[in-house]
Amino acid sequence: MSASCILVIEDDDVLGPSLVHRLRLEGYAPQLATRAAEALALIGRERFAAVASDVRLPDGDGELLYRRAMAHLADTPILFVTVFGDIGQAVRLVKAGASDYLTKPFDMSALVERLAGLVRRLSGRRDIGEDAPPILESAALRRIDQQLQRLARTPAPVLLRGESGSGKEVIARRLHAMGGRDPFVAINYAAIPTDLAKSTLFGHEKGAFTGAPSRHVGYFEEAASGTLFLDEVGELPLALQAKLLRVIQERRFRRVGGTADQPFEARLVTATNADLRARVAGQAFREDLLFQIAVLELGIPPLREQHEDVVALFHAFVARFAAEYGIASPAIAPDVEPMLLAHDWPGNAHELRNRVARALALTDDHVVVARDLFPERDLDAQPPAGT
Repeated sequence: MSASCILVIEDDDVLGPSLVHRLRLEGYAPQLATRAAEALALIGRERFAAVASDVRLPDGDGELLYRRAMAHLADTPILFVTVFGDIGQAVRLVKAGASDYLTKPFDMSALVERLAGLVRRLSGRRDIGEDAPPILESAALRRIDQQLQRLARTPAPVLLRGESGSGKEVIARRLHAMGGRDPFVAINYAAIPTDLAKSTLFGHEKGAFTGAPSRHVGYFEEAASGTLFLDEVGELPLALQAKLLRVIQERRFRRVGGTADQPFEARLVTATNADLRARVAGQAFREDLLFQIAVLELGIPPLREQHEDVVALFHAFVARFAAEYGIASPAIAPDVEPMLLAHDWPGNAHELRNRVARALALTDDHVVVARDLFPERDLDAQPPAGT
């Protein structure tokens, strides 16, 4: 996460770009989403310093967005922008844990100042990266750890299967650490612009295309003799699947615009939340590539199937984030454990991690209660706006 990266969610084709332009002038690195679905995809993929969202969007409202975003927001502050008639809903959202709201029409400087204040409030905290040491205290993860020890004995490609947020990259990093080879290079194909995919993966030579003023080293070359982790491998288009297959089979690749082959020496670990065999049947994924990347397979169970582990993981995350934030480990209220066990965890361990990070970052007490972990549930207890 960049300390200056702000997500703007606004469908107005004048206001949205204007706010992005103003934030850029103020030194921020804003991104614009015009629909709730687009915003949720970004929030699930990246961490932002702050989020500013309109309450009304073409495919949903602020309440729907907030409920679904809570699995990914962690300690990211979110400010809602609303017209006068929707103030009631904005107030409900703030009562349920949103950071602030502002009514339209508003002064652009006022919004920038509000966002800056939210960013400053958390800027002193260390960024909690996805590459932090894996947590393997729970029973299910200890079983996975034993499987990883067996997989680490061979350099064969490994396919990790599991739902979004189940910890596939954490598992990949654990496997890499057991192998003792550096570096670890992670790629999420879904986050790479389509027109830059080949250059990003394979690199390019100077002058290979317009806008290539110098040679660029791609991920395949950057991985050297370490581990190349390719997440969301099921999203690769067929043309890139063919190129990946050739790299695996021949253990070499060529930069875009290049004339000489480069060796591919890294161990390949891929991950997916898709049913690749079903995609093979639908001719969306190459069967020969599946055979190559799935020499060894490991399925990661969703958190809802690990009820005996939820509480153990929760306490491990509490201890970790208390240490990261430099605070004493808080007491846990009696209402927390039943809520942890009752929740379905659609975002899996990633959601649990983010909820704990947010609870410890924003609570003013020394006791974590269920409301700190599930603030959006307060919306169910509040009367609808306008009543």
